Amino acid sequence: QVQVVESGGGLVQAGGSLRLSCTASGLSFEDYAMGWFRQAPGKEREGVSCISWSGGSAYVADSVEGRFAISKDNAKNTLYLQMNSLKPEDTAMYYCAAGSAWYGGSWCGPPNDYNYWGQGTQVTVSS
Repeated sequence: QVQVVESGGGLVQAGGSLRLSCTASGLSFEDYAMGWFRQAPGKEREGVSCISWSGGSAYVADSVEGRFAISKDNAKNTLYLQMNSLKPEDTAMYYCAAGSAWYGGSWCGPPNDYNYWGQGTQVTVSS
């Protein structure tokens, strides 16, 4: 049985910061690529930032580059997304996912490539 749980979302003013966490049970982060996806109302789910099995390669979407940073702690089976300089357009439900495909850091890949998903944590950025 695999369980993925996100936490750390909330309401923050533009320019503020949040740190999202993702923990998993029933799988080892060493065996999966991990990613953060987000979905806003009326938009498709998109990859925000993903990291390889070893943590040696990562992708960050252009829209958040320089503001967001992904990291993982395989020993703790924990994934993080540090979100700084938040903007209202960052408002979305953020999901943690584990998958077996890795695209060399060029992008996260399609959501369908990811096997396990958390239930999401809401991030709302006010202006």
